[in-house]
Amino acid sequence: TYPLVARDRDELAKIPLHLLVLDESHAIKNSDAQAAEAVRALDTRHRVCLTGTPIENHLGELWSQFDFLMPGFLGARDEFALQFRAPIEDKGDKVRLEALRDRVRPFILRRTKDAVAPELPAKTQLVRAIELTGAQRELYESIRVAAHADVRRHIKTRGLAGSTIAILDALLKLRQVCCDPRLVSVEAARGISGSAKLEVLLGLVSQQLADGRRILVFSQFARMLALISEGLLARGIGHVTLTGQTVDRQRPIDAFQNGRADVFLISLKAGGAGLNLTGADTVVHYDPWWTPAAQAQATDRAHRIGQTKPVFVHDLIVAGSVEERMLGLQRRKRLLADAILERGSAAAGALTERDVDDLLAPLA
Repeated sequence: TYPLVARDRDELAKIPLHLLVLDESHAIKNSDAQAAEAVRALDTRHRVCLTGTPIENHLGELWSQFDFLMPGFLGARDEFALQFRAPIEDKGDKVRLEALRDRVRPFILRRTKDAVAPELPAKTQLVRAIELTGAQRELYESIRVAAHADVRRHIKTRGLAGSTIAILDALLKLRQVCCDPRLVSVEAARGISGSAKLEVLLGLVSQQLADGRRILVFSQFARMLALISEGLLARGIGHVTLTGQTVDRQRPIDAFQNGRADVFLISLKAGGAGLNLTGADTVVHYDPWWTPAAQAQATDRAHRIGQTKPVFVHDLIVAGSVEERMLGLQRRKRLLADAILERGSAAAGALTERDVDDLLAPLA
C-alpha cells in the first residue's frame, strides 16, 4: 500500500526491482506527498502507472505521474507550469495543448470500458433538480449573502490565491445547507430540521425498493449519511453503512453483496474506489463532488464487469444553488482531461473571481 511504501521507503529503496507497477496511480498526483516521493526513490528498471483518472483536477497531477515514470521527460515542475499548465488551463492555448498531447500520447495506452466490456449493460444518468423552500431557503440566502461579502473582502486584501480558505469555507457551508440544515454549525441553522433533499431521497429509495432495485447512496459527509440512516430506520428500511470510521470494511460489503441489505450508504472517500458492488443496479449521489472523475469512479462500483442489469444513476442537485453551479466546473475539469487523452479542445481550468461570484450567486 502507498502508506507502507512511505513508511518503509529506506528499506525498499535498497532492493533492485525489474518492474514497478503503480495501481491507482493517481495516489501520487500530489508530487510533494510522502507516497510520491517514496515511489520515486525506488530502484527499478521499468515503471508502469495504471489509473482510471490520470487527471482529476489539473495538469500538475499528470506531471507528477510522468515524473515518476520518466523523470525530466516533461521538464521540472515550474517549467511545466510555465510551458503547459498556465497556457492551457488559464488561456485555453490550443497550440500548447497539441504539443503536450503529442508528447505524452506515445506513452499512454487508453482503454475505455466500452472497448474492453462491450457486453456491459447501459448506464443511465439522471439529474434530479430539487427546490429549496421555507426556512431552508432563507438559511441558504442568509449564509450566502454573508459569505459572499466575506469572500469579496478577503479577495480585495489578499488576492484570489490568498483567499482559498475563505472561499472553500463559504462553499462548504452552502453545500451543507443544500444537504441538510443540521449539518451547518451556525446559530441561524438551529431549529431548522426540514431538508427538501432528504425528503426526496427517502421517497426515491422507497420507490426504487418497491421496484425491486438495490441501491448505493454516496455522500461526502459522514454526518449526512448518519442523518440518512436515521430517516431510513424511521421508515423501517434496513441498510448497511461504510465510512472512514468503519472498523471492519468487509462486513457491510458482504452483507450487501449477499443480499442481507438492499441499501448501502457509502462515504465517497471510503468507497469511491476499490470496491466491486455489482449487486447494486441503482446509484444515488446525494451531493456533487468537485471532481467528476471521483464521482464517476464511485458510480463504477456498480457499473463494472460482472454487472448484468442496466444501472441508473441519480444526481440530486438543489436547483439554482452552488451545487448546480458546481456541475459547470465539473464539465470543465472533464473537458481538460479529455483534451489531453483524446482530441478534445482545451478548457480553462483555474478558478477565477468570476467563477467565485457565480458559485456564490443568489438562488433563482
